[in-house]
Amino acid sequence: MPDKEVIYEIKEGIAYITMNRPEKLNAIDPPMRQLLWDSFQDVKNNPEVRCAIVTGAGRAFSTGHDLVAMASARANEGPTTGDLYVVQSQIYKPIIAAINGICLAQGCGIALGSDIRIASSGAQFGWPQAKRGISSVSGPALLSQVVPRNIAFEFLFTGDFVDAQKALQLMLVNYVVEPDEVMPKAEEMAQKIIANAPLSIAAIKEAAIKGSEMGLEERVAFAQAKRDEVLKTEDAKEGVRAFAEKRAPVWQGR
Repeated sequence: MPDKEVIYEIKEGIAYITMNRPEKLNAIDPPMRQLLWDSFQDVKNNPEVRCAIVTGAGRAFSTGHDLVAMASARANEGPTTGDLYVVQSQIYKPIIAAINGICLAQGCGIALGSDIRIASSGAQFGWPQAKRGISSVSGPALLSQVVPRNIAFEFLFTGDFVDAQKALQLMLVNYVVEPDEVMPKAEEMAQKIIANAPLSIAAIKEAAIKGSEMGLEERVAFAQAKRDEVLKTEDAKEGVRAFAEKRAPVWQGR
């Protein structure tokens, strides 16, 4: 029996989501898409999860849609490509993409749907759909929100790939590290994050995501409302007490 196409584990508050079709460079077929959606739903709803790391098994993060599977009668079963990006945007917990290798098309979409991106020095990025006579969801919907539109259009119109250093220059990724340092760097970042107050993190992310759809006055008002909610929590009181007492805070998530 083949291994599951997505391995989902929770260790000490960190959810690990590993795309697991290394022989296919983690190309995403309908069963994998369903498992990814299920994993993201658990990250969203499971109170034990404070942060998530998404990565790929083998030498690729993901090459995007499995084009062979796209041609099958079952290609449209289960969650859609867009459903994955939407559920990622509804998770008010940090998601870190540990980009261990080539990252294309829908793979790039999953990476861009993450909050912090750490890339291997050997990673490559691209949206080659136009070379295959198909269109992109993540390119128009997500890439154009991360880089200037002219840069996004160059990616999408040419289908050219860029290496990790160029991706860093374009601010597609936060860090570029050696291949064997990708997961350690992601885990180091996750540990820094979960050391902080979970309600504060959730409020910050929700305000940033929802605020991006608002005008300035609405954005400020929404961010202030989220801040005021957090100020009423036990964690806020604990943070102030711990600072005054010169000790590490003990977060309760309430």
